Amino acid sequence: MSRKENAASLVQDYAEVFICPVCGDTVEVVELKSVVCPKRHTFDFAKQGYINISTRSMKVNYDKELFAARENIIMKHKLYDALHTRLLEVIKVEEANNPRSLLLDAGAGEGSHLAKILDQMKTVTGIGIDISKEGIRLAASKSEKAMWLVGDLANIPVKDQSLHTIINILSPANYQEFKRVLIENGLMIKVVPGANYLIELRDTILEEQKRFFTNEETISLFKQHYSDVQIEELTYTKELHQEELRDLIKMSPLSWNAEQESINEVRNREHFGITIDLAILIGKNR
Repeated sequence: MSRKENAASLVQDYAEVFICPVCGDTVEVVELKSVVCPKRHTFDFAKQGYINISTRSMKVNYDKELFAARENIIMKHKLYDALHTRLLEVIKVEEANNPRSLLLDAGAGEGSHLAKILDQMKTVTGIGIDISKEGIRLAASKSEKAMWLVGDLANIPVKDQSLHTIINILSPANYQEFKRVLIENGLMIKVVPGANYLIELRDTILEEQKRFFTNEETISLFKQHYSDVQIEELTYTKELHQEELRDLIKMSPLSWNAEQESINEVRNREHFGITIDLAILIGKNR
């Protein structure tokens, strides 16, 4: 089967979970080509193996070059492998309790985080959703254990209480929708940057007043929506070679607010130590 047909077949296996993003009705997969609801709202599978179910046009700052660099950082340079290891430990507990569990990556980008995680899971099926068509087009080539959707986190096209786990990695959240689609006692994992996340890069390319931030408000909001909240800190450093460093700069929104002279100075270094400082927020949907 083609990549398009494989994608349609997987969605067909889980068709009872999905709803029409326009009217909220049930859907079915027709001829391994389209998702259709009784009101004939129709969404076609792309040849690359994803489906665009977005109902509105949104401006996206991320382009193909950024997603390619992000893919290199995660898949090739393995900068976030320690994070994936910890997420796997947490998610596998959910897998043991629900052998046919569904894992949503909300804000999946080009799909690298989800693909790395699913590669180590035996029975979990993934759903990767992002508003960026460029990102999801790249994602669809990474894992056939996931259903890849171009869509809006404010309008996730799945039924109430149908997902077992949601991951939301360094990406905006929509807790109202997350709580709706998660099963009772479902697992919510959000990853946010710590105070020293990419601190060396921020110190080098940003003006002093832009270098500092706090995630206290984000953590407080998470605690308001979920119970049994655990907060884990994950901090490590890695020496980057020039290729890795250039990919990091390309993928990081930090460079959007920096002077080109400062960016060029960093890009031309042979080595550059970088700190990954993350807070992993783990909660239950109750």
